[in-house]
Amino acid sequence: MKIYTHPSRAAEKKINVIANRGLDFSKKDLNRVARILDDVRKNGNAALLRYAQQFDAPDMTIEQLEVTPAEFKAAAGQVDRKFKKALNRAVSQIQAFHRLQVPRSWTSTERSGTFLGQLVRPVEAAGVYVPGGKGGDTPLVSTVLMGIIPAKIAGVRRIVMVTPPTVKGTINPHLLVAAKTVGVDAVYKVGSAWAIGALAHGTETVSRVDVIVGPGNMYVTLAKKIVAGTVGIDMIAGPSEVLIISDGSTNPEYTAADLLAQAEHDPMASALLITPSKKTAEQVVAAVKQQLEGLSRREIARSSINRYGAVFVVPDLDVAADLANRIAPEHLELQIKDPFDHVARFQNAGAIFLGPYTPEPVGDYIAGPNHVLPTAGTARYASALSVEHFIKKTSLLHYSQQAFKREADDVICLAEIEGLTAHAQAMRLRKNDRERLSATKGWVLHN
Repeated sequence: MKIYTHPSRAAEKKINVIANRGLDFSKKDLNRVARILDDVRKNGNAALLRYAQQFDAPDMTIEQLEVTPAEFKAAAGQVDRKFKKALNRAVSQIQAFHRLQVPRSWTSTERSGTFLGQLVRPVEAAGVYVPGGKGGDTPLVSTVLMGIIPAKIAGVRRIVMVTPPTVKGTINPHLLVAAKTVGVDAVYKVGSAWAIGALAHGTETVSRVDVIVGPGNMYVTLAKKIVAGTVGIDMIAGPSEVLIISDGSTNPEYTAADLLAQAEHDPMASALLITPSKKTAEQVVAAVKQQLEGLSRREIARSSINRYGAVFVVPDLDVAADLANRIAPEHLELQIKDPFDHVARFQNAGAIFLGPYTPEPVGDYIAGPNHVLPTAGTARYASALSVEHFIKKTSLLHYSQQAFKREADDVICLAEIEGLTAHAQAMRLRKNDRERLSATKGWVLHN
């Protein structure tokens, strides 16, 4: 892990390499995913089964596509009490946080003769994509919770989950128990781009949804990118990232551990440290090197650290804040004294973790806020997955005759400036008409 002095030409070059890593795909990849989506749209279950047999479970049948009640029941007996305890704590705390996000419908009669407002209503159906992990051996339980819970709290009537099956055509029991606990309506054994196609277009077994959320590999992400507009999506997510700002007040071993916790996700993940202390930089780099050798995913973490990891030594915390806002990281850890005194400086981040005992993993699993966060600098304008991703807002408008007359000339003026004469005519007819509203007979024409 290399140390850079910032500002410098070398530091700028490294920042640009990290910022531009993004989604690494070719036109060939995009065309391939588009063909898969078209295949699923045209051939439905037959396409799903063909892809499942080719890439996941060779003996999969149509009847196995949907998880049965018997499979849910069996899964409940295959997980231990320790898992259930941790799951229940996570569910409770994630639910509590997301309940605070629920927007409300509202109305206003502030202007005389008008009734204006907004109806807030959930979408009808949502699909949550959950990656299968390493052959089903590393179930991403947290992704189940972060996708289904906000949809449930939003009031979505039908929530389904898709996840690739193991080679035996099964789903890890931890995923099924988690999904059942938070109220999923159905789980389908389909993965990759064809799962996104099934959710977006529907098949004989998988009914189409209105919104698709959840992380995935390049093919999942490209599929979401293509179907966006046909359905709503949460975001186009790139590789994961953490940026830690340390003033030297935190144990450097903590800082190193947090950098590696992000690096082990993916060779494309980015783990950065910014500090005004050269001593802290050197201590953290030494701790990273030492801790790396003990990790089960050390080769992934090593690749990430070597390619997209870096330490930047800056003049002071003000420069650190400016650099952090420029990078706009997915996860920002403030390992500094009195972090609450400094948090207002940081404008661009998916989530901010305050203090030495708030490492990024607490946000991944149990704290409450959603861990599906904007990446690759999109925290400049984007937000975490939330209840609002599953909600639509409808405007309400009503004008009395008096209110209409009061504002008609202004509407006519603006419409004519835009060259929309039919708009102006729709206003002018009403303004000049001698019709009047009868209390008992409705509209009558007076000659």
